[in-house]
Amino acid sequence: MSRLGDLIRLERTRQGLTHKQVARKCGVSDKYLMEVEAGTRIIADDQARRILKTMGMTQQTEADFTLDDIAATVDLQSAVPQLTRAVEPKKAAKPIHEEKDGDPGVAGSIWLDALSGVLKHVPVYNAVMKEVGHRLLPITNGKIEGASPDKVYYFMAPDNHLRGFRIQRGDLLLVVPAQAVVDGAIMLLQTPQGRVLRKMKRVNDYQAMLQKYDESFESEIKNYNEITVVGRCVRLEADLT
Repeated sequence: MSRLGDLIRLERTRQGLTHKQVARKCGVSDKYLMEVEAGTRIIADDQARRILKTMGMTQQTEADFTLDDIAATVDLQSAVPQLTRAVEPKKAAKPIHEEKDGDPGVAGSIWLDALSGVLKHVPVYNAVMKEVGHRLLPITNGKIEGASPDKVYYFMAPDNHLRGFRIQRGDLLLVVPAQAVVDGAIMLLQTPQGRVLRKMKRVNDYQAMLQKYDESFESEIKNYNEITVVGRCVRLEADLT
């Protein structure tokens, strides 16, 4: 299945255009276009970009969603129904085609509004909670890893204190909100020295063991009321180079 073919079909469907209408505008045959959308014909990236641009979809929106991001991340096949529903009421509200600086175009905000329901720019924070980047993640049933998309973020491991648990400095951990210790989980904690990552082990009903493992295993036991939990780490992204 061609992700770019799905993207072309998605944009064509959003605009309510037929294969023949798009083919005529783009200078290709309607049979070629149907085969691209069906995934039975390979299409080069530059050709897909040309077709999408001719239809009026910009290569990069004001929210920095690129075609590469979309094609690589979203299951466009399953996204079609919800994107179609999202844009239907807006079609009557304002015209899709509009002129800007003499060039025909499409109001990308409609498409972007629909897309925002399936994609989210998740910020990446360093140890002092300064944003240093982002990752594009899909939203499933309005959630990312079961949490509100606006509440999740990546935390960059500031040291090698969890190297024994296969987490090294610079690795990215996806954090979801949490207020209590989860037994066996990697958790982000707030300490007087700043935010730290620790593996947690529940000891009893009022104590937990905070574990770190660099060149040697270390642990300390603290009462729950001494531990300030910020979030639970649910995904790890590591650079294998």
